[in-house]
Amino acid sequence: MCGRYRLGRGKAAFEKVFGVRPDDYEWSPRFNIAPTQLVPVIRQHPAEPKRLLANMRWGLVPYWATDVTIGAKMINARAEEVATKPAFRESLKRRRCLVPADGFYEWKKIGKGKQPYCIQLADDSVFAFAGIWDRWKDPAGKPVESFSILTTEANAVTAEVHDRMPVILAEEHFDLWLDPGFAKSETVAEMLRPYDAALMRKYPVSERVNSTVNDDERCAEPVGEPREESATTGFLFE
Repeated sequence: MCGRYRLGRGKAAFEKVFGVRPDDYEWSPRFNIAPTQLVPVIRQHPAEPKRLLANMRWGLVPYWATDVTIGAKMINARAEEVATKPAFRESLKRRRCLVPADGFYEWKKIGKGKQPYCIQLADDSVFAFAGIWDRWKDPAGKPVESFSILTTEANAVTAEVHDRMPVILAEEHFDLWLDPGFAKSETVAEMLRPYDAALMRKYPVSERVNSTVNDDERCAEPVGEPREESATTGFLFE
């Protein structure tokens, strides 16, 4: 799964990587983004090939939901099931989006605890998760736009920490993924593969990232590799 990520770059990255001009958009670098928070998402204009940047709530709330709290359970959508699950299938066909990021966090079980790792591209560049979005209206008629991040099986880098990873889209797939007029499920499915492990890296970070109260550069700073305790000898090893 993907339950925490970072986007520590400034607004310039939106134009450079995604071709959107956020002149009137306020964004401060984030290093510990958590579910239910409002974050930048990129989608395509429904009537023209123009990319739009907007804040959306992380955790998809289907248009037919009775309560916004369902979104906390919908932060991820499994790529293998997204085309058939009622909460996601319509969004996959018509409402796909890009979720900008420059790293994500996963936790590895070590002894009785868990060690957080930051996973990113090897060149530390900005990338995009494959996302889907929906629009729900609260009882007063106010719209709430929200999204889920698609996940797939882990590649070799992530598998050492977790058996799932978010889908990272290749830049050449951005246009097709965003196109609301494209709904060929076989081609869409081809984009939802694990990202090339040779282009990624991971490193351990401090437990500061465990708390959503902490959201600064220290959350993403590397720490020493953790040591594990052998269950049979009690010795520590790296």
